Amino acid sequence: MSRIAATFRALKARGRKALIPYVTAGDPYADVTVELMLAMAKAGADVIELGVPFSDPMADGPVIQRAAERALAKGVGMPQVLAFVRAFREHNDTTPVVLMGYANPIERYGVERFVADAKDAGVDGVLVVDYPPEECEAFAQALRAHELDPIFLLAPTSTEQRMKEVARVASGYVYYVSLKGVTGAGHLDTLAVAEMVPRIKAHVSLPVGVGFGIRDAQTAKAVGAVSDAVVIGSAIVQLLETQARDNVAAAGATFIADIRTALDSLEGVHA
Repeated sequence: MSRIAATFRALKARGRKALIPYVTAGDPYADVTVELMLAMAKAGADVIELGVPFSDPMADGPVIQRAAERALAKGVGMPQVLAFVRAFREHNDTTPVVLMGYANPIERYGVERFVADAKDAGVDGVLVVDYPPEECEAFAQALRAHELDPIFLLAPTSTEQRMKEVARVASGYVYYVSLKGVTGAGHLDTLAVAEMVPRIKAHVSLPVGVGFGIRDAQTAKAVGAVSDAVVIGSAIVQLLETQARDNVAAAGATFIADIRTALDSLEGVHA
């Protein structure tokens, strides 16, 4: 059983919701990424999504685009991202880490090399925004052969056929993008999320995490009430870009602890 599957099983047994923060590797300072990851895990993050910097992050809004630009300017690429995960694993062997990004950095690195090195580094799952399930079956198989979970996105526009395609190749969890548009954009409609999650679950047996538009404890709690996991990215990245180097990890931990408290107030609520 993968670390991701084990984490969700343990949370379900306790009636708890998963908290999944996203941060961009190398941002806002390359030398605090590992410290930040460890602080978030200690504060209550159940899975950490670590963004692989890319120059054209088409699904991301301006906040995460700026984070990617800052990280790239510091020379952070795939080798550095994997090194961050290895360093994290020296201190934390339980919290799953998912690499989230785009096809180009993986293909430039070499797909076979990436899969092997990701496994060796201690990565647990991979979410490639521009790899639709019907076009990357071989990649998903390669990940699973190395006990890595291929994670896919679903959106408000996803058809039942797309849900079935995702169900066929995905493992770990699925990430429901709650808004039409880019990360950090728009107004979150929790009623629409509440209607969509059961539709997804009719076709996908994996846990459903919801992201895009979740900015604070109140929205996290509302989404957590109707899903298995809450994914928060832009709000954290925006907070961290304003912090002094020495305060990045503490600020991240405080933010996560507040969201964790809100989600724990839902204990026993089933999506």
